[in-house]
Amino acid sequence: MRFPNPPTRPGRWALAAAALAGSCLLSGCFWLDGPQSTFDPNGPVARAQLDLFYVTCWVTLAIFVLVGSTLAYAMIRFRARSDADTHAEPPEQHHGNPLVEVSLIAASVFSLVIIAIPTLKGVWFSYDVPEAERAGAYEVTATGYQWWFKFDYPNEAAQTTDAATGKPASAHLTTGNELVIPAGRAVHVSLRTVDVIHSFWVPKLAGKVDMVPNRGNSLWIKADNPGYFWGQCAEYCGESHAVMRFRVIALGPREFNDWLNSQMAPARSVPAAASTGAAIPKAQFVAYREFRRNEAGYTDRFDVSPLEAWRRQQVPNSGEDPALIAKGRELFGAKTCSSCHTIRGVDGAVGVQGPELTHVGARTTIAGGLLENNRDELHRWIHAPNEVKPGNKMWVNGYLLNNIRLTPADEDALIAFLESLK
Repeated sequence: MRFPNPPTRPGRWALAAAALAGSCLLSGCFWLDGPQSTFDPNGPVARAQLDLFYVTCWVTLAIFVLVGSTLAYAMIRFRARSDADTHAEPPEQHHGNPLVEVSLIAASVFSLVIIAIPTLKGVWFSYDVPEAERAGAYEVTATGYQWWFKFDYPNEAAQTTDAATGKPASAHLTTGNELVIPAGRAVHVSLRTVDVIHSFWVPKLAGKVDMVPNRGNSLWIKADNPGYFWGQCAEYCGESHAVMRFRVIALGPREFNDWLNSQMAPARSVPAAASTGAAIPKAQFVAYREFRRNEAGYTDRFDVSPLEAWRRQQVPNSGEDPALIAKGRELFGAKTCSSCHTIRGVDGAVGVQGPELTHVGARTTIAGGLLENNRDELHRWIHAPNEVKPGNKMWVNGYLLNNIRLTPADEDALIAFLESLK
């Protein structure tokens, strides 16, 4: 069978090639080292999944080369070379070559087997902690909310106060949007959700696993070395799904134990200044930055070394204003913030709808991992949460439902209080 000569249009092909090259460059597809790149694995699960990806790529590349070469050969070998060839009668049609057809079927099955074997091994490997590491695995529970993540440490007892008796008590440790784990140790993560389907994904540590209502799922992760890893929800879950993020911070054994000890303590209390007559350093709340509605919430300094930024965040701020912090602590209850958030050590702050805030000042992010935790971003979040994360529960069930109104002075005091919770 003869194929007609395609029209020769060098300009059109050159334009198409330029458009393709431009699209690749603009999309950044040649740069694979971003904070959520699956091509930069930092743990055994992510590494096994990347190896499987490469196997699939090589098999499909071989198929593409064989099929493409055959097609190119047929188009060149049997193309029409003259007008007579173009208008010639087609050759006699027949069934084909059984040997070629059977060979192609066998090659296709063989290709699928090559992909299927490592795929099944990868599924079993990533599903649960390997037996060799199971005895020392660390246990964590991740729960998805619209639109943030809660992390529970069921084997860690945090200090709190019994609401009925007022006596010291204990409860398991809980954090929000930042999961801190021991580096070099397997971590088993139980996945839950309280509303719709979410998907837990830390690209550099492991692939996506769904959080399904009324069904328990799990995965395991392990960070080879201390590091700071970006994660997010990978299943559409509502209006602010795209900004439902979290972080995983892997620490060495000693640093992880130090973090646990500080987190299990009640909320930090800034003592009132002693009456020595000395001037008290006063925090300056004079003007906050103005943000565009969709402006990114991270500084350049944070992006350079996020793990170091996390370490700096653990240290109390200098020049704290005890009076302003005390006012913010009072406003936290008066403005009904305590009905949605828990702060261990603060009377009445036992809410569960929002993230736990006992040590929120020590986290690098706020607003479900969307904003860097600094004074300007805190003001941005408290002042207009719906502009930052449309439809969020703090706005709908807090500000609107309870008719919360904050003056600039109220915002200053709340920011000072939250920053003090290291």
